[in-house]
Formats: sequence, structure tokens, C-alpha cells
Amino acid sequence: MFTHNPFAELAGMELTGSITPAVMQGYIILMVILVALGTILDMWHKKSAKYFFEKSKKWEREAKRQVSGGEKFGLLIKTILSEVLTSSEFCYTPRRISHLLTMYGFIIFVVTTAMIIFGADTSSGTLPFLWHLGALMLAIGGYWFWFFIRVDVSAEGHKWYQVHRDDIFIVSLITTATFALLWSFFQSGGSEGWALLFFALFIISATTLFGTVLWSKFAHMFFKPAAAFEKRIRKADGTRDNLPDDYDPRDPAVQAKFPDLPTYMGKNPPNMGLGIKREPPRHY
Repeated sequence: MFTHNPFAELAGMELTGSITPAVMQGYIILMVILVALGTILDMWHKKSAKYFFEKSKKWEREAKRQVSGGEKFGLLIKTILSEVLTSSEFCYTPRRISHLLTMYGFIIFVVTTAMIIFGADTSSGTLPFLWHLGALMLAIGGYWFWFFIRVDVSAEGHKWYQVHRDDIFIVSLITTATFALLWSFFQSGGSEGWALLFFALFIISATTLFGTVLWSKFAHMFFKPAAAFEKRIRKADGTRDNLPDDYDPRDPAVQAKFPDLPTYMGKNPPNMGLGIKREPPRHY
């Protein structure tokens, strides 16, 4: 099954004979257009681009130092290596692993789908294998998030089957991967009826995933890295996005800057402990 190319047999099946490579390529192009259009509409509707532009201008006026182009490039590399490639912002290890499985599974699945449909050589079985592997990683990461991280009954009081509009993204993501695997499984086994059913469900899920960007969390995949990079810039130029600096209350210079500090905490303030980091995060 894992080296089976399910797309190759579509044109040869009686009920799907009209789905030629040209039709599949047209579908891929349409989905790309829907994602681009949905992201643009999302930015327009939420005014996120306007918000970040105005905030950037405000931060530039309040900057305590200028960040050079070389330093910005270094911060960009750190953002890519940390927040993008390894998702270091997730302190809860299971959430981080689930996210990485889902992210890399989605990338592998989408890229190999496009390569297969646009005529890449699949005779070696490598691309079909990667296609199945990506779908499997996506399904494992998605179901792990859905059943054990997102829907934490003790913390949120939700049941696993309660679905809201905010769940369009994750639900369509999971079902797309699931129906893709089931479609390939039954097609490789010769069960044309079941294969046709799951192929139809796969198309419906994929269309929902890429066609509902305006109402789902799909666009956050593009905004999140930009926000992480902006946060590093704001730390570097000293504005810190209006957050206070990190102070050591035992430092005499800090006590001189805040003369009422000893009044409330004493001249040698005790270690206040880890605060919210006292215990590892258990809920998303």
C-alpha cells in the first residue's frame, strides 16, 4: 500500500475516468487560489496587516536602539530554527511533538501530492511512500491533539465530539489525511466501491480545508512566524512591545530606580519562586 500511487488509477476507473491529470492539476491550482484569496480576505476582514503596520511605526518611534540589517538577518535565522522548524514556543512537550508531526506531515503530504499530480516520476515508489508517510504523520499528530490535548475534559469541560466553527481547520485536516489513507488502502486492495467512497470524502475534506481559510485557523500558519520574528525585533530594539523590563529586585540599582520597592518587599527581597512555571503546563 505504501508504494501504491492512488492517483495513477483514477483515470482508469469506470466511475472516475473523467478525472484526468489535467483535471487534477486544475483542482490543485484552484485550491492554491482559494488559500491565497482566503488569506487576503482574512487580513482585510481582521485588519491584521493594518494593525501590524501601525504597531511597527509606533515601535520604530519608541525604539531605544536601531537594529542593523545583519542583526535582523540573524534574528530571522533564529526565528526559523526555533519557532518555525522546532516549535520551541510550546513548553508542553506532548503539544510540541503533536504540532511537529502535524506540521511536517502536512508539508510532506501537500508537496508530494502536487509533485505526483504534476507528473513527477513515481516508478521508484519513493514519492507514493512519502505521500502515505505524510498523511500518516498528519493523522497521528492531529488525532493526538484532538483527543488528548485540545479536548481536555477536566480542564475545559468539553466532550471530544463537540465541534465548533473554530475546529474547521483541525477537523478538515484530520479527515483529509484519514480519507486519503483509506482511499489508498481500499484502492490497492481492489475494492473499487469503497475506494470511490473514500476518494469522494477525501475531496470534500480537502476542499473544506483549503476553501474555508476565512473562517478557520489556516491563515495562522502564515502569521505566526511573522509575529515571532517581530517579537524578537522588539526585544532587540528595546521597546519590548510595551512590556516591562526584567528586573532583579535585590539589585541596588533597581531599588534606587524604584525607591518604594524596599517598603513593600524589604531591602533583600526573597526569591518569589517560579510563579506560573511552578508546575509543567498540562493543558493547551
